Amino acid sequence: MKKLLSTLVLLASVSQIFGATAATQLEEGFKIGPAIILIAILVLFIVVGIVFKAKDTSDFYAAGRSISRVGSGMAIASNWMSAASFLGMAALMYGVGYQGLSYVVGWTGGYVLLLLLMAGQIRKYGKYTAADFIGDRYYSRSLRATGAIIAILISIAYCVGQFAGIGLMFKWVLGIDYFWAVIIGSTVVLAYTLISGMLGVTKNMQIQYVIIIISFLLPLFILLYKFDYFWVIPPIGYGSTVSDIVHGIPLAETSQLVNSMGHQFAIVPSPEYAMPWDPATGSTFFQWIAVVFSLMIGTAGLPHVIQRFYVVPKAKDARWSVVWGLFFICILYWCAPVYSALGKVLSAHPEIGALNKDAIVVYTAQLGNINPLIVGLLAAGGVSAAFSTVSGLLVAGASAFSNDLYVRVFNPDSTPKKQLQMARLGTILMSVIVGFLALQNYALIGQLVAVAFSLAGVTIFPLFLLGIWWSDSNRGGAIAGLIAGMLVASISIIYFILGQEGVILPFASEVSYWLGPWYFAWIGAPLSILTHIVVAKLSKPTPLEIRKFLIEQVHS
Repeated sequence: MKKLLSTLVLLASVSQIFGATAATQLEEGFKIGPAIILIAILVLFIVVGIVFKAKDTSDFYAAGRSISRVGSGMAIASNWMSAASFLGMAALMYGVGYQGLSYVVGWTGGYVLLLLLMAGQIRKYGKYTAADFIGDRYYSRSLRATGAIIAILISIAYCVGQFAGIGLMFKWVLGIDYFWAVIIGSTVVLAYTLISGMLGVTKNMQIQYVIIIISFLLPLFILLYKFDYFWVIPPIGYGSTVSDIVHGIPLAETSQLVNSMGHQFAIVPSPEYAMPWDPATGSTFFQWIAVVFSLMIGTAGLPHVIQRFYVVPKAKDARWSVVWGLFFICILYWCAPVYSALGKVLSAHPEIGALNKDAIVVYTAQLGNINPLIVGLLAAGGVSAAFSTVSGLLVAGASAFSNDLYVRVFNPDSTPKKQLQMARLGTILMSVIVGFLALQNYALIGQLVAVAFSLAGVTIFPLFLLGIWWSDSNRGGAIAGLIAGMLVASISIIYFILGQEGVILPFASEVSYWLGPWYFAWIGAPLSILTHIVVAKLSKPTPLEIRKFLIEQVHS
């Protein structure tokens, strides 16, 4: 305890020395206090990973199925609250106001959908991975392989945003180029995931949740109190802040309240910030609903989320872990919009210029003249959020690569040691691909992550929904539905990537609007489900033993 207190005193002293410059240093420069906190937290993650490292495939894939309800709920929340939640939601609302709330509604609603439709049934089915379920339920080796490839693609798409968030925070803390920030951050998270497996990752996620929520809320309480808003319950303070943005804050009313740059806490009236689907943002009611729908069903189809239900002992535990997870998630989700509103006011002065939206959470704390040590803790929380999600994604992708592709398709007689080696090889390959894509900087973190949700919504979600609840769902229907969903996804993603590279394809504006990469599941998922049902009715019925298993084991 004495050593811990001595360390904290030393850190506080260092932060005071560098406080005057770091508080106003929005971009460049090494920040010693935040760097010490970040390094200490990363060391903690690696130590926990070593202590609880995976000893066999059961530990690597499913944490030995030994995690409690509350512990699993904390891990679900930590796994879920990625850089897209910690950094990306505030970034979206800071940029487009009301339109950004569609991400909050969609992601939160997706967990309700999971609780009602899938959590208990997935655990009762008793498989390790999403592809394992697909291959067994649809009695198809090729579908198992396809499911594994899709799980890997979804994990890669989701990881891109997380690596971007890690790179952004490492750049801010270390004062280095974004390229090297991504390389260093991805190397650290790769090393720790390789050591840990699902058991170490899950134990780390419980610690990461505590770090994430404390680091996120502490600066918020201070900011709301400092700028005279109701701070005890941040969402109430948020309502007052939005009202001030809409009606404006005159200079005369805030003579004693200034940001770290010396600018008064004032803003001209901005009613568009709270206007639903304001034309100034270029977004419409259709796009708002499409994003919400796509994120909801995408949540219920994400491989790394589904895989969390395999780490608890029983189906009842799986349902309760979702309840606990949703509770822990909502603590952050209710408060994320507050950063966007405070950031809008604190960065209103023209001298500040354009800020990186994805870093607005950290910039808001800086502009609010919060102690640099606390700002450093906030940045470390952003890294923790990205790490917790990346590790879960890498394990899910590696499980698909090793268990579903290598073992189930190519080498059924492989030893457990060889399986672990292939899982770790898959982790390395995924990290290299994700790191390359993160360096391209295609979009905001929240938007990059939304691509993974839409992809999951048109592929895995229909297979699980119909596979669990409709006994007539069969191999023919699954293949046809998967093709339909992937066709929609391919059109949207190809148009988006080529558009980013300056290639304009025919009907580009129409495809961009109706099949945006963040929400193409609004049409892709219903089309996949409808195609699945029609073809299933016209093809060979589901084997009797699978129908019997669904009735006796899954829905008993």
